[in-house]
Amino acid sequence: MRIHVQNTEGDPVFDVTQEAWVALGAPEATFSDRDAEFAAMVANADILVTSQAALKKARHNVPAGLKLIFVTSAGLEGLGPFDWLPEGCKLLNNSGAHGARCGEYVAMALLMLNSHMPALAAAQREQRWDKRYASVLAGRRLVVIGVGDLGSAGARTARVFGVHCTGVRTTATPHPDFDRIVAVSDLDSVLQEADFLLIATPLTDQTRGLLTRARIAKLPKGAGVINVGRGAVIDQDALCDALDAGDLGGAVLDVFVPEPIPEGHRLWTTRNLVITPHVSADDPASYSEDCVRLFLANLAAYQAGDAVPNLFDVARGY
Repeated sequence: MRIHVQNTEGDPVFDVTQEAWVALGAPEATFSDRDAEFAAMVANADILVTSQAALKKARHNVPAGLKLIFVTSAGLEGLGPFDWLPEGCKLLNNSGAHGARCGEYVAMALLMLNSHMPALAAAQREQRWDKRYASVLAGRRLVVIGVGDLGSAGARTARVFGVHCTGVRTTATPHPDFDRIVAVSDLDSVLQEADFLLIATPLTDQTRGLLTRARIAKLPKGAGVINVGRGAVIDQDALCDALDAGDLGGAVLDVFVPEPIPEGHRLWTTRNLVITPHVSADDPASYSEDCVRLFLANLAAYQAGDAVPNLFDVARGY
């Protein structure tokens, strides 16, 4: 079994390091962070562990003999279309590496929105003494679109504060981290009761543009929006319009269309909007170790002939 680890050239922050690999007892592997070495290094490999950025550049040089590709990202829509994927090769993501960090980010965003911090920060910049009072979070209602690693982590932290959490997923199958689960077909009805909306779904054909202008208008006046999923899930201009009009209380967004946000884009000046540059779910202190642990768990399942837990379904997009 030959394993090659291909990291991103020139961007070592989230590398799968040899130190973590050895410390966690992973099998012998070759390592590279040079794009020019990819084809030669992976030519005889059975298993590839790689970043999405490295694979995106080299995916058409992936050899037909690969059996397993583990990508150190959760959302893999950037690798599509998947005609480059060798027949019979299993594509895995690293879902499970982001929950702890994202849960804390969601807690921060909820506390900021509940305490009117976006508006208070704007008042400070404008040198206005603008008193805004807030009640505690307990009893407020959070609607979470997407109940995977990110969404469930957000719900767990919200419930610590006594927030009632409704999850929205493909079917209404219960989930232990939520007080209630509804199917996406019932999304319109739960938007009307949301004090806060958390978008934590991957970007697929079904979720692209899911939060339309009409759906944004269903949110109660003063509601807060958090997006840690993908920018294209929501009508970004409609959200900015609702914030500028004062229909929403505020938003904390970590994902956008496009990224990076260009200079002069309306997002920079939208009222009561807090921007973070796609950093909500990545912990550089633990990322390498978390990825190696996930890979080893999937490798053990693969070698035992069991279902691999992080299998990416190309048809579904997650």
